[in-house]
Amino acid sequence: MSRKRVVITGVSAITPLGLDAASSWDALLAGKSGLGPITHFDSTEFDTHIAAEVKDFNPEARIPAKQCRRMDRFAQFAVDGALQLL
Repeated sequence: MSRKRVVITGVSAITPLGLDAASSWDALLAGKSGLGPITHFDSTEFDTHIAAEVKDFNPEARIPAKQCRRMDRFAQFAVDGALQLL
């Protein structure tokens, strides 16, 4: 059986440490933490109030507003990450 080669041609990341791979990596190397108080929803009824949220993410920076309205946040992350590679 022949083995197929896999080549990684690009990397993107949208994380609590940064909105692209370079800033996420730099923050990680600097020892920064992405943890903080939950701000995206009311967490008072939950046992934990700390999470690693992605902050300052504006999906409309790369995705048309009409498409953004049709996508869940996780899909916006995926599309934005893919568009970073183009």
